[in-house]
Amino acid sequence: MRERLVLWDVDHTLLNAGGWSSHLYGLVFAELFGRDLHQVAPMAGRTDRAIIVETLTMAGVPDPRGHVPAFIEAMTRQAPAYGERVRARGRVLPGVPEALAALGALDGRVRQSVLTGNIRPLAEVKLAALGLGDPLDLAIGAYGDMDEVRAELVAVARERAGNHGGDFDGDFGRDFGGEATVLVGDTPLDVAAALATGARAVAVATGSYTEAELAASGAHAVLPDLSDTERVRAAILGSGV
Repeated sequence: MRERLVLWDVDHTLLNAGGWSSHLYGLVFAELFGRDLHQVAPMAGRTDRAIIVETLTMAGVPDPRGHVPAFIEAMTRQAPAYGERVRARGRVLPGVPEALAALGALDGRVRQSVLTGNIRPLAEVKLAALGLGDPLDLAIGAYGDMDEVRAELVAVARERAGNHGGDFDGDFGRDFGGEATVLVGDTPLDVAAALATGARAVAVATGSYTEAELAASGAHAVLPDLSDTERVRAAILGSGV
């Protein structure tokens, strides 16, 4: 089997964080601008960097991109408290631990990380709060502070995985081009990021989109959830099973 890089979306694919994201944006906005935030930009499938820019634009903040670094820094400061909220109200989605373990057991032939719209500190606290740290290698992941466009994160993760030995016997320069990279997510934007970069797109209908909508977006495989471990494995590995 050709080696695979499997990149999991976090929110509504691996876990439900308990609905704290808009609250976090409101806290940070109030801290930076001294007033209430009345509307947060759409979040599904988007990176935090893009969400911040649009949210600040909607709020009438001049030069919204100029405020992104400060916004991300404030979100990072809030991350530990956010993690406690996720621990209290969040939940792991059905079949996730079993799916991660099944792929992790493939004798080093699969590397697993995340490709998420979250900035890294938030992704880390969410996963840690719900016990999903293993077998994900977060050092090779790609995160929502890196670019406004989700598809741009794929190259970041590929390069990191290709130049980081890990479980691959210290051999650097691995090639995860084409469908050797697999994106698993719950939105058409996850699918679009995969298709734009030649990766394999596996969509799971555990967010706000139906199986039909995800299939129409062009996903190579669509699952109702991750509860059928063998079906998940087959969808991710495709012809390489």
